[in-house]
Amino acid sequence: MNTKFKIAAAQLSPIFLNKEQTVAKACEAIQEAGKKGAKLIVFPEAFISGYPDWVWLIPNSKGADLNELYLKLVENAISIPDDMTNKLCKAAKKAGINVVIGIHERNTETSNTSLYNSLLFISDIGTILGKHRKLIPTGGERLIWAQGDGSSLRSYETAIGKIAGLICWENLMPLARNAIYESGTQILASPTWDKSANWLQSMQHIAREGGFFVISTCMALRLDDIPEEFQFKNLYPEGREWINVGNSCIIGPKGQIMTGPLEAQEGILYAEIDLQDIIKAKRMFDVVGHYSRPDVFQFSIKSTP
Repeated sequence: MNTKFKIAAAQLSPIFLNKEQTVAKACEAIQEAGKKGAKLIVFPEAFISGYPDWVWLIPNSKGADLNELYLKLVENAISIPDDMTNKLCKAAKKAGINVVIGIHERNTETSNTSLYNSLLFISDIGTILGKHRKLIPTGGERLIWAQGDGSSLRSYETAIGKIAGLICWENLMPLARNAIYESGTQILASPTWDKSANWLQSMQHIAREGGFFVISTCMALRLDDIPEEFQFKNLYPEGREWINVGNSCIIGPKGQIMTGPLEAQEGILYAEIDLQDIIKAKRMFDVVGHYSRPDVFQFSIKSTP
């Protein structure tokens, strides 16, 4: 059984608040990664169709401005499934690659007007494996996204091993991580908006703690990527070029950075991995195996939606 694969982190900018063009760009990246032999590609948090950075700039008292931005955000959000997910699935199947992509997801089960910060998992044969909704939006994000639940704290069996995902700062939640560890995860997709050195240190710790590979993918976004119609771009300091420089990377099960971080540019990072390195890493420390103490600690998840 093959244990060696190539995986990819897509540090790209979306076509801001334009889902059709952003999905087209994602499909191009999927094809590119597939041609280069990658068997998994991970896109940034909220890639379709852009991180709502205005939550950190516009006070909630500016209701009229926020209403217009929210309307645009919902109009360019994704339903699962819809025409946009169909295009992504076709691209994944054509390229023969697994895809994990950050999206704004509409709550189609009820009103269709609230949003989740979600990850969409697509197999290399073009089927939707599932989704994960971010448990807790951070700070100003709570004005945009609803809270996810425990039903999606799991891993998905693929041709290259078990893949799971945690979004941005929910990676810092010890119990969320433990749920992912117990699901047998071998590759963790960690899309984020956090580009900081502290974040990279956390990613290295989590890779070592979980004894698996981590793909930390952050959006590279310039001020010029925001169309002039969105006035909030004028709230940034004069002369600012980058809203987010990215710093995406791929990390091995001993906490070592295998490729990256990629700073202040768009690009797709690649790394060759061997799943047997996970076994080697867990010889001394297996957090949910021989180093666990179920006789001392009890852990459970409320897994119903």
